[in-house]
Amino acid sequence: MKAIAVIPGKPGSVHLAELPKPNINEIPNGRGVLVRVLRVGVDGTDKEINAAEYGAAPSGYDFLVIGHESFGIVEEVGKNVTELVPGDYVTATVRRPGGSIYDKIGKYDTTTDDNYFEHGINLLHGFLTEYYVEDPEYLVKVPRGLKEYGVLLEPTSVIEKGIAQAYEIQRRLRVWHPKRAAVLGAGTIGLLAAMALRLRGMQVHVFGRTRAPYLNSDLIGQIGAHYHTTDEINIMQGAEKHGPFDIIFEATGFSPIAFEAMNCLGKNGVLVLSSVTGGDRKVEVPADMINLGFVLGNKVVVGTVNANREYFEMGVKDLSHAEHEWPGWISNFLTHPVKGLENYKELMNTLTNAKGAIKVFCEVAPIN
Repeated sequence: MKAIAVIPGKPGSVHLAELPKPNINEIPNGRGVLVRVLRVGVDGTDKEINAAEYGAAPSGYDFLVIGHESFGIVEEVGKNVTELVPGDYVTATVRRPGGSIYDKIGKYDTTTDDNYFEHGINLLHGFLTEYYVEDPEYLVKVPRGLKEYGVLLEPTSVIEKGIAQAYEIQRRLRVWHPKRAAVLGAGTIGLLAAMALRLRGMQVHVFGRTRAPYLNSDLIGQIGAHYHTTDEINIMQGAEKHGPFDIIFEATGFSPIAFEAMNCLGKNGVLVLSSVTGGDRKVEVPADMINLGFVLGNKVVVGTVNANREYFEMGVKDLSHAEHEWPGWISNFLTHPVKGLENYKELMNTLTNAKGAIKVFCEVAPIN
């Protein structure tokens, strides 16, 4: 079967590879589930792996199948699978357990192992192929009403994890009812964060570089949030006018803004960082002011990346809620489909060069 792969360590090596079709018996104890891949989203991670910035092939292979944002349909299940039946739509979590205590209790996204296993990223093949086999423990059922949007569940799980962690941390306060939130960045993650925060009843202000109006700013307005262009009002000015903010969700890919955001948090506020930055930027910051504000204001910074089953299931609930609250709103995310694994060059070119893209994805097979 066809698969889109790279040779780790070799820049620009994306190519069409061949893999044998998997069999449900590859999973022991009759717990195998054969999934036919329907759609796979691509993002900056796939672009960076193709640029040889990171990524490692599975044992026994010199290539890595990429793609970690999956959506598919169950075609066959093992004799001891009770959670799923053929015809169910599913998405798959990305990371797999290692040996740490966190891995053993299902929190494999917070492993302390130095070596970790992530589909399409590190030591495990990804989902840009025709079929895969998995244990149902790592498959999350997607309601039929969300089948068009199932490919968005992996990025949604990341924002769900960040917001859930903010609430979990602030349980220490006994009472914490955030009212105002800021989202830094209006891309896919920023839009999903704005959605989730609005569903929790917060006043949401989104800060982006592109001047409104454009699709993303329109989408923000449609859910009752507020969009601000950063060359007109920066986060500090926004905090003075609309804040201070109880939650700030950073999704810019620009690390220096994290330190600016620290000064815009209200007392008992939480800053959630979601950008994975591999550069070497250096900035001068008002260290004493930031330190004092955090110590006296009981403030917190937490990062979110990758997610376990719990957060995928939260994503299913929030996307379902959003579809009922704002019918058709999520469909606007699916801006750039590319049909067929054989069009891998077009897929990567679209990912790199498409203007106004919210979600670039490969239509591996039609959704019925």
